Amino acid sequence: MNFLTSPPLLNRIWLYCTVFLTGAAVMVIELLGTRLIAPFYGASLYVWTSVISVTLIALALGYFVGGRWADRSRKTGLALIIALSGLLTLLIPCVTAPVLLATDTLGLRLGVFISTLVLFSPSLIMLGMVGPFAVKLATSSLDGVGAGTGSIYAVSTVGSVIGTLFLGFYLFPQVGSREIFMGLGIALLILAVGVAFFERQRIRLMIALPPVALLAVISIMSLPHVASSTHHATDEDSHRIQFERESLYGWVRVIDKPAENFRLLTVDASTIGAATISHGENVLTYQKIVDILPALTPQINRALLIGQGAGHMAMTLKKYGIVTDTLEIDPAVAEAASRYFGFTPSGKTIIGDARYEIRKLTGKYDLIILDVFTGGSEPIHLLTVETMSQLRSLLSDRGVLALNFVAFLEDGKNKALASVAKTLAQVFPHQQVFISEPDTEFNDFVFLATHQAIEYDNGVISAEQRSWLKARRISIDQSPGTVLTDNLNPLEMLQIRKSEQYRRLIVELLGIDHFIR
Repeated sequence: MNFLTSPPLLNRIWLYCTVFLTGAAVMVIELLGTRLIAPFYGASLYVWTSVISVTLIALALGYFVGGRWADRSRKTGLALIIALSGLLTLLIPCVTAPVLLATDTLGLRLGVFISTLVLFSPSLIMLGMVGPFAVKLATSSLDGVGAGTGSIYAVSTVGSVIGTLFLGFYLFPQVGSREIFMGLGIALLILAVGVAFFERQRIRLMIALPPVALLAVISIMSLPHVASSTHHATDEDSHRIQFERESLYGWVRVIDKPAENFRLLTVDASTIGAATISHGENVLTYQKIVDILPALTPQINRALLIGQGAGHMAMTLKKYGIVTDTLEIDPAVAEAASRYFGFTPSGKTIIGDARYEIRKLTGKYDLIILDVFTGGSEPIHLLTVETMSQLRSLLSDRGVLALNFVAFLEDGKNKALASVAKTLAQVFPHQQVFISEPDTEFNDFVFLATHQAIEYDNGVISAEQRSWLKARRISIDQSPGTVLTDNLNPLEMLQIRKSEQYRRLIVELLGIDHFIR
């Protein structure tokens, strides 16, 4: 007898609702998994690769184990599986800190994968088991097994789509990831109770409900611990968090170090702004070149800053009467810059992704600063021939593109640096490269790309400024580099060592605790 025919409508509705909701839960866990990992390991391709791989591994195990369990089980069913997935989901925020700390010594790629596997596979395996059980209930005979199976997995997939859209477009912008995990766990437990009632034709309610109720009680008792399990830095005297916001793009914080008299603006594990607490002076060395640019190219009247950060470069240009439009992807960063770093725009403030927003810009800029390539995760789609061509179309004839890039020097033969230089050379006939700290191997590198050669003896630039530039100008061997395009961009792979080194430096500065939610 086909289970869906007794009675047909009610059984079909509850079974389809179950696979729809659990399908949505899978995608919520997968997407939110990146947000729990990102503050600690960054939001690089390796994080997404690990989360997607773990999700597929867990679902495959769930399908396999669930199919065998469904064939052999007589006293347990969907209700218990869903209740277990609810409890395991609820506990994820609670165990995140110890798992991340335990995997820290494994390196970037292995650490990301192992922590993702430990944190998310238990609940995802249980959710993967729902499909085979639902198919078993829907097709207790071979008649209609194809249609029944197809319907179950179609509804589950639709649930995944709806869950993805609801989380990304509505829920996550309003609620933090920790709270969503807790809410999802509770929702799955409530669903399990309902499933136990509807499943009573196969398993008596007195048998199915007690284990579900026990798991629900355990979950309720653990709620206060889970809710209060936010990881706090252990050295509150040396670090003070002035601002904290979980945005669509990362964990944005303003952190003060009173003993050293400086304030940091961070996104996940990347520092995108730093200033003294006492006077608000910029302390990032590479940005000092912005003070020289108006003398180096005195015709600058209008500028565009891509990657606003704390806004120091725009405020420096403002001192020279240069109107600067700023483009920042994260509204939380823009808010922090205004509230804690005194940023006041002199031009338009644009919030959005650069590749999309620059297509809508009109007019010409005399200077474009591209400062998005931090020591942490890098938006590699902003460093391709296609992007450089778009930016070139926005520059005036004598305009300058200034690009900041973090890497190792390696005697000027670093493949990532070579790739940047080679890519710029496809669009601009002239470029100069300056190193932020000449005596340091790991550095910020500033590329100046132009269509006309820059004159260092223009009667405006001072001897001190020429000396500063001369001491920092370097040559990059482009031969080992790759031209970066939208089709082929190995930059993230080339920058693995850089990402790990940068992370070590930030951990030494702030401590490992500051990168765990």
